[in-house]
Amino acid sequence: MRKIKMGFIGLGNRGKWWLGELLKMEDVEITSVCDTHEDRMEAGRAMCAEKYGREIFGSLDWHDIVSRDDGSEAVVISTYWNDHVKIAVEAMKAGKYAGFEVGPAQSIRQCWDLVRTYEQTKVPCMMLENCCYNREEMTVLNMVKKGLFGELLHCQGGYQHDLRAISDSMARDHERAWQYLHRNAELYPTHELGPIMKYLGINRGNRIMSLNSMASKARGLKKFIDEKCGPDHPLKGCEFRLGDVITTTLRCANGETVVLTHDTNSPRPYSRGGRVQGTCGLWMEDLHSVHIEGRSEPHKWQPMDDYYGEFEHPLWKKTAASDFTGGHGGMDWLVMRAFIEAVRRGIQTPIDVYDSATLMSVAVLSEESISLGSAPVAVPDFTDGLWMKREPAPKSIFSLAEVDDSLFEGRVEF
Repeated sequence: MRKIKMGFIGLGNRGKWWLGELLKMEDVEITSVCDTHEDRMEAGRAMCAEKYGREIFGSLDWHDIVSRDDGSEAVVISTYWNDHVKIAVEAMKAGKYAGFEVGPAQSIRQCWDLVRTYEQTKVPCMMLENCCYNREEMTVLNMVKKGLFGELLHCQGGYQHDLRAISDSMARDHERAWQYLHRNAELYPTHELGPIMKYLGINRGNRIMSLNSMASKARGLKKFIDEKCGPDHPLKGCEFRLGDVITTTLRCANGETVVLTHDTNSPRPYSRGGRVQGTCGLWMEDLHSVHIEGRSEPHKWQPMDDYYGEFEHPLWKKTAASDFTGGHGGMDWLVMRAFIEAVRRGIQTPIDVYDSATLMSVAVLSEESISLGSAPVAVPDFTDGLWMKREPAPKSIFSLAEVDDSLFEGRVEF
């Protein structure tokens, strides 16, 4: 496989980890790194120098990375949420694939900027939504595509993660603090909605028509800071706008409903709360259980483990994916490999610009709905009607539009 050259922008905790993973890939060459903090940028350069035995270009200004004529075909973006779109837009204009970390949009205009830039340049971009490549979600995708649940009716998911302890790191230049202080919205919908969109064929034969959101009171993070943090903590006494529990309901063109939950300021175990329900049965992530009419005993659950043997997605079953222990159990590695394959082959990304814009828009639209007393708001059709009849997605082992078993004959290495 030919080597892919790429620039890297954003070297905070997540970005530094990603850089380390990319440096393990022998078919990838990092040509340049960037961070607004000089110590982080120089640490990234040092990581690359250790790997390559030579210095690479570094900058405090992301424009230098995007515009640099160094043979790079792609840019990976792991910056603040508000920077993702503007950097991706400039990267596409420069002819470089843009792979950017998950996060919400700050305005619907950002989403349209992303879409219009792709349509003008035809250079793809991809939100690196790792949960689309998690083992359980991919197995459920395979079950959906093989009709095991029948016609889908309803899905649920959430970002339910006790993040109160990160309030210490929020004190130092942490975007989540800015968002929690100023926005009351479903701020992190992509982990759950990314896989759900693929189950429901969103932007390929289906689309999200409208949503409405409701927010509980905001108490948990302030209580934690008041009780657990010192008197000099920068967020001491702050009032947070973000409700502790945000519930968002979506309605799809084909009649399905979706419920999303954002819950990060309460004491609780981690859960994405996945649920897929159809006319023939359902899957529940929290139980890791399935009930399929005709396969399961009436009114009883079966363990999800009973279905891996027959329905595990071939990307996990016939590759070395199970050996990837770093990065959320392997899904991080897979989403990056999916992006790299698209760059190498010059094809569309499996999470394309329309998917990315839809995912990012939910935060803005939920914020609007909450401000209007939980009134329904329309979700833009970022495809401008193409969702009704689109050309097939490229054939790929990383495709999320279909599961083509013929691509996995024998063991697949990448």
